[in-house]
Amino acid sequence: MKKNEPRTLEVDYLTRVEGEASLTVRLEGDRATDVRLAIFEPPRFFEALLRGRSYLEAPDITSRICGICPVAYLTSACLAMEDALGVTVEGPLRALRRLLYCGEWIESHGLHVFLLHAPDFLGYPDALSMAKQHGEWVQRGLRIKKAGNSLVALMGGRAIHPINVRVGGFYRAPTRAELESLLPELRWGHDATGESLEWMARFPFPELERDYEFVSLRHPDEYPIAGGRVVSSEGLDIDVRDWDAHFVEEQVPYTNALHARRVGRGAYLCGPLARFNLNFDRLHPSVREAARRAGLSVPCRNPFRALLVRLVEMLQAFTEAIRLIEAYEAPTVPHVDTPSRAATGYGASEAPRGLLYHRYTLDADGTIQDARIVPPTSQNQRSIEDDLRVLAPQLASRAHAEATRLAEQAIRNHDPCISCATHFLTLKVERT
Repeated sequence: MKKNEPRTLEVDYLTRVEGEASLTVRLEGDRATDVRLAIFEPPRFFEALLRGRSYLEAPDITSRICGICPVAYLTSACLAMEDALGVTVEGPLRALRRLLYCGEWIESHGLHVFLLHAPDFLGYPDALSMAKQHGEWVQRGLRIKKAGNSLVALMGGRAIHPINVRVGGFYRAPTRAELESLLPELRWGHDATGESLEWMARFPFPELERDYEFVSLRHPDEYPIAGGRVVSSEGLDIDVRDWDAHFVEEQVPYTNALHARRVGRGAYLCGPLARFNLNFDRLHPSVREAARRAGLSVPCRNPFRALLVRLVEMLQAFTEAIRLIEAYEAPTVPHVDTPSRAATGYGASEAPRGLLYHRYTLDADGTIQDARIVPPTSQNQRSIEDDLRVLAPQLASRAHAEATRLAEQAIRNHDPCISCATHFLTLKVERT
């Protein structure tokens, strides 16, 4: 093939991502003329399913959107309902909610880092192939993920789609002895994650720098998980209730997922890289030091280094979980009362893949009249495609198979959760 001859990179079924999607990149010379991340996962209509249901049902229903990050959906739904009902969850119940979320970060990031993304950097097609020469690290990743699952299972009643979370708190609060039983494995996981960060910091990271607009939550005192304001690297600083005035989702013809953009600006990026860049000062001092030893500093604009940022966030989650358990005092009641009223409520939390926004409108009986859910992957799709446009000169300089693998790796940088992102276009029929 001649150097400047047009060619197309096509991946019919992306692997090592959650859900079903394909990729097409058309190159002319070292320029990408067309990039399409097409999500063909069937739409599931969760927002319509919620209408007419009790506000108490929203957390359990929305948690079924994803088997990897159900805690994010539980939490954002609870926060939005509590905002609508004028209820604030504080003290030990808020600490338990944060502890549960740490479990999800550990299990989700652990799955992605060790089993889905690390094989790319070492030249293996999958984790099974990688295990033949790096079995110790694959086993370490599985045990780290299991530690996160155990935390979610204890707090939520089961590891996948927890059932112990409700608006206002929990159905049952764990005892101190139950939580302390997890400490040995959490302390092992903390140390194993730190060692993994040192190992993976030596991986070969492709050169790519993007001038993203990063968007995440920011809390006055904590690394963001649930609560805080929505901020960006371009100066946005808003209450979650003002989300709809600053962000919009649009249908594009080749994918079942909506594309989000900043009103008046364009594409932006949420997720680990955004949280890290906007909240580096909120990391525990020992975690900041571990990040520096791994060669990470802010701003970090290379999306391939998100692998290391996820390990930093896992280290933060282990540190936070251990601290919360050691300081735990069981609440006097497992949840606060949530009397119904007519209102609209807004909630956002930081799913492992990025900011997850919920909005609900309730009538006086607490029946859901309207629902809106904006998952991280629909927010990041434009940026993922822009990554590939900027990567085009590197793709053009490589053999076809190698270029295709690099393009897939670039998508996996963002750990897209495709099932979460599926919506469907609004069908408008005009008859004459």
